[in-house]
Amino acid sequence: MTLLTFRDGIMDRIRAREPRFQEHAYLFVLAALEFSQARLPERRHITGRELAAACRDLALERYGVMSRMVLEHWGVRSTNDLGDIVFTLVELGLLISQPNDRREEFNDVFDFDRAFEHEYPWSGVQIA
Repeated sequence: MTLLTFRDGIMDRIRAREPRFQEHAYLFVLAALEFSQARLPERRHITGRELAAACRDLALERYGVMSRMVLEHWGVRSTNDLGDIVFTLVELGLLISQPNDRREEFNDVFDFDRAFEHEYPWSGVQIA
């Protein structure tokens, strides 16, 4: 896995605007954006719901049963937080949004408890 980092000064600008999340959370969302694009037949704009789902899928692929713990360590506890990360990157000019993109697209896309624990593929066994 390639280790991504922001150029000097970028994280300072991010922290000044939205200090709740660790640098890894921002880099993870950018990686999930690319992960989502790689699964499409051709590159296109993706919705907030699609990006949130890509974050879930990438977390499960990279971190498995530890996904929720890793994301929470970075300050990410809900899909709403993913929207806050995305729109911080948009406000700083690091991502581009479409006129109809809204932070609310990320609201309650999935429940972390359900996605990372109750529905985790424990060798095909579902936990009630």
